[in-house]
Amino acid sequence: MKRIAAVLILLIVTVGTLFFAYESESKEQRDGFTAYRLIAHAMGSIRDQPYTNAYEAMIANYEKGTRVFEIDFMLTSDRKAVARHEWTANMSKMLGQDEELPEDKQAGALTHDEFMNTPILGMYQPMDADGIIDVLAQYPDMYIVTDTKEQKDEDIQQVLRSLVDAAEEHDPSVLDRVVVQIYNEPMLETVKEVYAFPSIIYTLYATQDTEAQVVDFVQKNDIDAVTMPEYKVNQNFVAKLNSAGSVTYVHTINDTEQVANYEKWGVYGVYSDVLTEQELDEMNTRFAWKP
Repeated sequence: MKRIAAVLILLIVTVGTLFFAYESESKEQRDGFTAYRLIAHAMGSIRDQPYTNAYEAMIANYEKGTRVFEIDFMLTSDRKAVARHEWTANMSKMLGQDEELPEDKQAGALTHDEFMNTPILGMYQPMDADGIIDVLAQYPDMYIVTDTKEQKDEDIQQVLRSLVDAAEEHDPSVLDRVVVQIYNEPMLETVKEVYAFPSIIYTLYATQDTEAQVVDFVQKNDIDAVTMPEYKVNQNFVAKLNSAGSVTYVHTINDTEQVANYEKWGVYGVYSDVLTEQELDEMNTRFAWKP
């Protein structure tokens, strides 16, 4: 019996040690936005509705433990930066604005006043650059990730300049928590012309660069993170990015089993419409003892 008890004690100690090691490795003294594995896609869903980019979605998901929010940015017809995925009739319908807007306004860019005064799904508040920066100033542990949907360099710069201008009026230090997402190598210089944002994510869905080119660019430019669609993920590529000093995210994942499978490949985190940081932590705890 003593031998069995000793074996059991040894097993418990071993499992505990492995769990502690796993937790230590998983956090790896990361700071900034990379301390978190979950990035809320388009501010995360609210009442099962994705793509709202609405104030209420941001706050509701923050209260669930999310701290990093990807936000879609477009320019209004009077060139103000607002949180909107696209100016299309389908998006207006998805957001319940088709009955609020005249027909000629449903498929094109709105003015800033029109955008801000047209509720989402009849109840949620649209967001502009000023409002987003104001929320960042109120929540000092919150980060945003920009998803600039504009294509032209001058339009991308206008979006980013709007954020910088708003921050200078509220609290310039919040720019340390604005993570800019770039879509190709030249965009990094386009961004730097506006402001030296300290954190960059390279998203790969639009680039034609090879894996080797991406890894080289990440290493040379000290890119914090790379995010990619599922079809671009492979274990070897992820390992090379990790070695180059960049954590990897996959988008858009709404199931914890998929998250667990990608983590086995070395993927660090995901963009998600519905998952929370707490759910990812619980998943890690549940599987921490497994080899």
